[in-house]
Amino acid sequence: MSFIICFNTKWSDFDPNRHMRHTAYNEYAAEVRIRYFAAQNFSIDEFTKHNIGPILFEEYTSFRKEIHLGENISVNLKLSGLSKNNKRWKITHEVFNQTGQLSAIIKVYGAWIDLTKRKLTTPPKEANHLFLNADKTDDFKDIT
Repeated sequence: MSFIICFNTKWSDFDPNRHMRHTAYNEYAAEVRIRYFAAQNFSIDEFTKHNIGPILFEEYTSFRKEIHLGENISVNLKLSGLSKNNKRWKITHEVFNQTGQLSAIIKVYGAWIDLTKRKLTTPPKEANHLFLNADKTDDFKDIT
């Protein structure tokens, strides 16, 4: 399943050079992840109900093409790695400018945390489906 969200950028996304500030790319990628989970019927309310949340160990951004003030963007989500128990995952986001040119690639490595114990946890069975229909990257690998 292809998952892509289009965004109208906002004034605060840009720096004095009139191009998108580096952290804005990552903020849009985070928004796409949360919207993806919600689209899989696992919204913020479900996270709260099961007392878990997503955390990141690593976040790597490669910038390819500027996004200028006033441009709109689209951001996708692809699964690039998953552990057998769904505890750990790797997601790749591609950010495209208004003309469809690849502007950035964001790779994140994350897991689920129990919000009370503050320790990594295996997601509940109600979340086992989250990545079943996600597009996978060409370099997808099982996380061991």
